[in-house]
Amino acid sequence: MITVVELIAKVCHEAIKAFYEAHGDFSLKTWDEADAWQRLATIRSVEYRLENPDASASAQHEAWVAEKIANGWKYGETKDVEAGTHPCIMAYDQLPEIEKQKDALFMGIVDALKSSQT
Repeated sequence: MITVVELIAKVCHEAIKAFYEAHGDFSLKTWDEADAWQRLATIRSVEYRLENPDASASAQHEAWVAEKIANGWKYGETKDVEAGTHPCIMAYDQLPEIEKQKDALFMGIVDALKSSQT
């Protein structure tokens, strides 16, 4: 049985997939096709938001960066799972605007759905 946190993570993932596609990036797989590490990362981000509802977008991003680094990832110009590189491992204020918009979308979805957690 899927937990409420997993359900929120799935909604976030699918919305972000649609967001990226609206901007011409079709690389994100559906939730059901996504690798386990990717689903877990989204679940962890949802958990962070639920535990820190007043956190700024930059704090949410920094928590994501810390999680990535703790799992062996590092900055790289391209996202490469095998090499463990990701172009968003950087300070929030250095992110491209589209990534900041994606973060706002994520936080908005979690905030809108958090009442279903109870």
